[in-house]
Amino acid sequence: MEKELIINSTDDSVDIALLENKRLVELHQERHGSAFNVGDIFLGRIKKTMPGLNAAFVEIGHPRDAFLHYTDCGPTLSSVIKYTKGATKSKTNTSRLDSFDIPPEIDKKGSIDKVLKKGDFLLVQVLKEPISTKGPRLSCEITIPGRYVVLSPFKNIVAVSKKLSSEEERTRLKKVTESIKPKNFGVIVRTAAEGKKVADIHEDILSLMDKWDQIYKKMRSAQKYKKVLKELDKTETIMRDLLNDSFNRVVVNDSDSYANMKDYLGGFDKDRAKILELYKGKRDIFDQYGISRQIKSSFGKTYTMRSGAYLVIEHTEAMHVIDVNSGPKMKNTDQETAAIQVNLEAAQEIARQMKLRDLGGIVIIDFIDMRTPENKTRLLKEFKKFMASDRAQHTVLPLTKFGLLQVTRQRTRPEINISTAEMCPSCEGTGKVTPSLLVSDEIERNLSHICNARPKSKISLEAHPYVVAYLKEGWPSVRMKWRMTYNKWVKLRSNMDLPLNKYRFYDQNDDEIRTN
Repeated sequence: MEKELIINSTDDSVDIALLENKRLVELHQERHGSAFNVGDIFLGRIKKTMPGLNAAFVEIGHPRDAFLHYTDCGPTLSSVIKYTKGATKSKTNTSRLDSFDIPPEIDKKGSIDKVLKKGDFLLVQVLKEPISTKGPRLSCEITIPGRYVVLSPFKNIVAVSKKLSSEEERTRLKKVTESIKPKNFGVIVRTAAEGKKVADIHEDILSLMDKWDQIYKKMRSAQKYKKVLKELDKTETIMRDLLNDSFNRVVVNDSDSYANMKDYLGGFDKDRAKILELYKGKRDIFDQYGISRQIKSSFGKTYTMRSGAYLVIEHTEAMHVIDVNSGPKMKNTDQETAAIQVNLEAAQEIARQMKLRDLGGIVIIDFIDMRTPENKTRLLKEFKKFMASDRAQHTVLPLTKFGLLQVTRQRTRPEINISTAEMCPSCEGTGKVTPSLLVSDEIERNLSHICNARPKSKISLEAHPYVVAYLKEGWPSVRMKWRMTYNKWVKLRSNMDLPLNKYRFYDQNDDEIRTN
């Protein structure tokens, strides 16, 4: 399978598209300057405890106080409280936990007001970004992810990713990590560590310990809430979590991002840095790789599949609802066979759409009714297989007696919602159309003016593909007539983003020639 990562960097945001065999499967968007990303670690202050909710509201700088539920405090909460007090009051002189006495774990069924007090400082990590009217959701189970391992303070365990199928390799990695891990730090070995040497894993652990030391230094003698560790930006996070040997290419259109990513990749594996490319084309990078077209066809209320069957995707405050419809192009087969064919195609597309749109919370899917239990079991099994590649935590329940499939999917950031409506190219949304739609006449008038004003300039014309095709059509074509009239060969360029009645002239330096 061919995997590509296409990164479109602009002044205010970064859009990242993951392609599999040229097909868009994931789309990530990040606004520059976002202050509350998943993984950010804060020194927060307890604003108030709510025993009725068994939760606390924590001040971290967001307009709405962040939410910390008792179940997200984690069993090591006592250690987090103790370490935070020691660091903020300068009673602890080192970030290391070698001599740190870990207190007993908290009661799993305890009460929030028994463990936290208003006004206390607490080390917390963003679990979910602010969504709608809700502030960030927090956790006290601190984790610092690296390329090969994830560091977790106040624990003494070593775990290896279950995605590693080789028992021999799992055993080797566990023994290696146990021999080099810092005291009172837990380590989770990631899939990317497969086949790596001790030195590589040790270097990764040391870099994470440096980050832990940064957290400690920022906490020292703190007087108010503050961010103590920022998660990597979205591009580097995806490269850290997703990039593996199966990727064929990473393309980015910004030279600064290219340099940073090259350094980042080179720090792990110089050979992997070779797949990185800097896009220098004049056309928009998402247009060049066909991503814009896929975004417009994939987002929206209705999505039509290759067979002619289609999905209707609705969003409500409580859940997402997806309806599967057979469409008019189905082959003349019996009803049960047609139903399972459409449902299997829809199941694969729904799994893709959930990742692409980052749908979270409760998702209800209304598949086409099937009669046989065998087909229902087959559909459930195949849907779970399609969802297996989804990195977000999810649960798939069996079909109900009404033929509904219920899915819960982890939501850590707002749903991606792209408007697929376009402005009318003729009136540009004003409802008013210019009296003449014969744009070619207007183009020729302006061309005549330019040729008289700039007799020696080379001229290029950029217009909608339909207009360009019209100017090239026939013998002699309109462009050929221009050559005979003005003694100039006008270079024609197509631009899908231009309305039918808009166009631009450029000189030999590719500077736009203003005609009015």
